[in-house]
Amino acid sequence: MLLKSVIVVLLLGLLGSLGSGFFFLMTDQGDPGKRRLVNSLGLRLTLAATLMLLIVYGIGSGKLRSNAPWERHKASTQPAPAEEQEQEPSAQ
Repeated sequence: MLLKSVIVVLLLGLLGSLGSGFFFLMTDQGDPGKRRLVNSLGLRLTLAATLMLLIVYGIGSGKLRSNAPWERHKASTQPAPAEEQEQEPSAQ
């Protein structure tokens, strides 16, 4: 549950950084002395990379999984690998 909470916080941080970047883009009007837009982009890239790493970790560790209906259907209808090997020689 903690992993999902961290993912939600990172998503909200990404949205906040995106909004602040848009605000800085409109207000700074290309002023070379202000680096707020670049800093906002750097923060957004860091948050996105962290988010991707957390998702990969969650899926790899089994803490995140898909509950999509088509995923459950595939898992229940696929034969086991041993059954596939037994069926191949008899078909020839």
